[in-house]
Amino acid sequence: MRFENKRVFVTGAASGIGAATVELLRAEGARVFGVDVSDAPGIHFCDVTDGATITAAMEQAVSEMGGLDVLVNVAGVNWFSKVEDITLDLWQKHLDVNLTGPMLVTQAAIPHLRASKGNIVTVASISGIQGQPYNSSYCASKAGLLLFMKAIAVELAVDGIRVNCVCPGGVDTAMSTNALSNIKGEIDFGHFPKMMGVLPGMMPPVKIAEAIAFLASDAASSTTGASLVVDNGTLWQ
Repeated sequence: MRFENKRVFVTGAASGIGAATVELLRAEGARVFGVDVSDAPGIHFCDVTDGATITAAMEQAVSEMGGLDVLVNVAGVNWFSKVEDITLDLWQKHLDVNLTGPMLVTQAAIPHLRASKGNIVTVASISGIQGQPYNSSYCASKAGLLLFMKAIAVELAVDGIRVNCVCPGGVDTAMSTNALSNIKGEIDFGHFPKMMGVLPGMMPPVKIAEAIAFLASDAASSTTGASLVVDNGTLWQ
């Protein structure tokens, strides 16, 4: 029961890593306010690209839970595309959801985390560390997210707020399954083996939820500015 009486706000909570995180933290005693743009039982609406809905959701969460101890940024999107086929809309959608969204939610959470000396855990990606073919928009957004979180980890340390990231490799979610559906024409799979882990298969979302829980827990009380790679050994080189 690492999270008994802890108050947690989770974005992207309707499915995948977000849903697994909500389930795990609740099982360990947390009060969790989950948000998403998709409907799911017990999940509240919040569009992480829209400041007004973020403010409303955060105010409701803090009112219902009496404060905030942990923010978990999970919400994200990914569509592969050849670089010459990237539209401004596709590029902007990756940046809006994957980079600007966590920044806006973090801004809304900071006053409450200062009061509790809480912490932030954000789902980044090994795509922010490793160049990947047909995935440049996503890679750019996640690389920006990693450095944003590292920067504010330094800035917020004076307030006692820890800030960390989890960098997953291949996770068995609908987002991963559908990512290739956007590519036009033939593609070269020659570089894809370099994106595969030395351990077989795709990881279930709960494996990333477990990493999130560790970083959010008191066991990681001396850890901030970290990027915890959980990728089946993809970046072993």
